[in-house]
Amino acid sequence: MVAAFVCAVVALVLAGAVTGVFFAFSVSVLPGLDAIPAAQAVPAMRSMNRKILVPPFLISFTGTPIAAGLAGILLLVAGALAPGVLFLAAAIIYAAGAVAPTATVNVPLNNSLDAAAPSGEDDAARVWAAFSPRWTRWNHLRTAASLIVVLLIGLGLYTWPA
Repeated sequence: MVAAFVCAVVALVLAGAVTGVFFAFSVSVLPGLDAIPAAQAVPAMRSMNRKILVPPFLISFTGTPIAAGLAGILLLVAGALAPGVLFLAAAIIYAAGAVAPTATVNVPLNNSLDAAAPSGEDDAARVWAAFSPRWTRWNHLRTAASLIVVLLIGLGLYTWPA
């Protein structure tokens, strides 16, 4: 059970970290970029997209479902059904609600933004209008899914066998 507990705590920390990133983009970063001229927002977002690909983010993003899933499996093997199911549910919800949208929507939008070569404010405004609303909507989904994951992990720890 020690290994399961370590995985559970790691899952909680990683999920909390990545949830904070998604939340910050939803409530401040994208609204802030939407409030400035598109000719400034486009290069700013491009820069953030490049700078986020660092080990702390990548570890929290990819490690969350791995740690939660492993904790769930170890708990089920140990006969702890309730927390095991909660941790497995957290891993599945994270994979479906954060990893899948990132891979299928947010990253392709980032790539399109990176490939765009707007010439002037009107062209940049067109590029930004095609990017920001859709990216933001899907980021809200990632945020909500990640918040649910933190809640499930917390409930899994709460129901941990004595």
